Amino acid sequence: MGERTNITTKDGTFSAYVARPAKPKAPAIVVIQEIFGVNQVMRDVTDGLAGQGYLAICPDLFWRIEADIDITDKSEAEWKRAFELFNAFDVDAGVGDIAATIAHVRKDAGCNGKVGAVGYCLGGQLAFLTATRTDAEASVSYYGVGLENRVAEAEKLTHPLLMHIAEEDEFVPRPAQAIILAALKDHPQIEIHTYPGCDHAFAREGGEHFDAAAAKLANGRTLQFFQKVLG
Repeated sequence: MGERTNITTKDGTFSAYVARPAKPKAPAIVVIQEIFGVNQVMRDVTDGLAGQGYLAICPDLFWRIEADIDITDKSEAEWKRAFELFNAFDVDAGVGDIAATIAHVRKDAGCNGKVGAVGYCLGGQLAFLTATRTDAEASVSYYGVGLENRVAEAEKLTHPLLMHIAEEDEFVPRPAQAIILAALKDHPQIEIHTYPGCDHAFAREGGEHFDAAAAKLANGRTLQFFQKVLG
């Protein structure tokens, strides 16, 4: 069972969901939400990482718009609200909140000092920016949206980044994927995997495009990556 913590910035205070591993000290991983807020899917991911031995924390990044958003992908009204939140979201402020989360969890008595990040959808873009703009030791991006407009930031990358790209992603079309791959595939800090036949959010368990085999493969690669970089 997870717990809640509060993180204070110069702009205000926001909450985060925390799941603790069995061991007293462990590397931490920041879980970066999709456009549905810190919902059950994100809490399950956070719990799952704790089960793998990590101190996992999922911050409420929509707090500047509305605190404690918790919606699903199951109704048209929720999708409409999710895209409203996406369009209102300030990416730069969000990365600042992730940096504040990293600093917060580093000071946690249960953290051994190492911190990684993993993000999905909007969080996939934010995970990429976490890798380029913060001191996180390792970052993982699942089907990040808008990355074709962010590739120049890779020149600032000093820590390892793992990327998962869905080849049939409705929100990251083939031309966008081509830009991303051409710019990043030879970067020494970046490892990229593409998933044939998979659409956006193929790793969202219970989602319309969930692909169990691809999700298992991607999640296995993510865990191996964190084990290698964070321990």
